[in-house]
Amino acid sequence: MKVLVTVGSKHGSSDEIGAAVRAAIADAGVEAVQLPPGQVTTLEGYDAVVVGSGVYAGRWVDAAKKFVEGHLDELRARPVWVFSSGPLGEPPKSDEEPPDGTSVAERIGAREHRVFAGSLNRAKLGFGERAIIGMVKAPYGDFRSWPTIEAWGTGIARTLLS
Repeated sequence: MKVLVTVGSKHGSSDEIGAAVRAAIADAGVEAVQLPPGQVTTLEGYDAVVVGSGVYAGRWVDAAKKFVEGHLDELRARPVWVFSSGPLGEPPKSDEEPPDGTSVAERIGAREHRVFAGSLNRAKLGFGERAIIGMVKAPYGDFRSWPTIEAWGTGIARTLLS
């Protein structure tokens, strides 16, 4: 059994979530590989897929959306889990599922769509991004719950092994 984890990430926070999911799957006894969406040419050889994306203004990163569009039939033919990363604050400001994540999960018949709190690091943002963050008053900081993320990855592995 082999799982592909692929994540559209703008500043690296969502990639780190993907890495934690991949590690949890591997630690639970299932081979798992993480590749950026643009490096995946086929899903042949993968028994399951985890697709994730950072969310900005309710929308997924383009690389993640293009990956899904380019592999729709392949994704529909295997178990897929989807995650979105983005709400900020403690507790996160929005419990709503991002429209792109919900749409992707429905289109590919994902087993689950999870929304994880994100991280916002001022040093990684450009001037325009900082201006937008200031206007919407989004909080800076790392709000990700690593135990929750790791438990989700472990649950995926257990499902695949059962």
